[in-house]
Amino acid sequence: MSVHLLGGGRDVDRCGDLLRPFVAEARERAADRTPVIALLLVLEAEDDSSVARFTTMLQAAGAAPGEIRVVSIVEGELFDAATLEADGLFVGGGLTPAYLDAFGKIQDAVTARVREGVPYAGFSAGSAIAAGPALVGGYRVRGVEVGSEDAAEELDEVEVRPGLGLLDFAVDVHAAQWGTLSRLVAAIDAGLVAEGVAIDEHTALVMSAQAAPAVRGSGQVWRVESAASGVHVQVLRTDAAPA
Repeated sequence: MSVHLLGGGRDVDRCGDLLRPFVAEARERAADRTPVIALLLVLEAEDDSSVARFTTMLQAAGAAPGEIRVVSIVEGELFDAATLEADGLFVGGGLTPAYLDAFGKIQDAVTARVREGVPYAGFSAGSAIAAGPALVGGYRVRGVEVGSEDAAEELDEVEVRPGLGLLDFAVDVHAAQWGTLSRLVAAIDAGLVAEGVAIDEHTALVMSAQAAPAVRGSGQVWRVESAASGVHVQVLRTDAAPA
């Protein structure tokens, strides 16, 4: 299995470059037939740009238009099991709690498909919900502000909910750009999660059963874990990876 976690970013070409290994894995899984890459999106009611944006991102990663199957729903709707019949799963960005809710009926099925060898890629919200303990938003811990309300995902208190279970640590995104590292640190300090990573924009953390974890892109990944002295933070760059 492999899981590609992108921390977000507005530059479609740069994000597409980070997704090239994911597209290559989907093609390898398809072998001699045309691969199917499922693009899973949860749209706000008046969102008329995300489908084109994420489709273009996959094309920038080398996917042909005929290889991309768009599955878009609006907030409040649910994905069904047929969504997962693909050679690769790419979950886009948006409101993180809505994305997690959309997988409510098929969370275990997603985990099973990835364990069978279907590569998973997440962008922003798609990365956050991949975790077992999914940090879905919020900007206060026990009433104390630990981050910006602008990055709170319409939540007040920081919330950790059961995620897709592809990872055993929490994931936060837009780390340096939105200041979410402090939220992850506070969540670990409060005992909401034991460990996690905060990923910068235009940066990917790639977890694979076949290779050591790797950091790709122009930013950094911030590994945070509970320690006897409090909370330990380690900076991971493209030439480093988690132990």
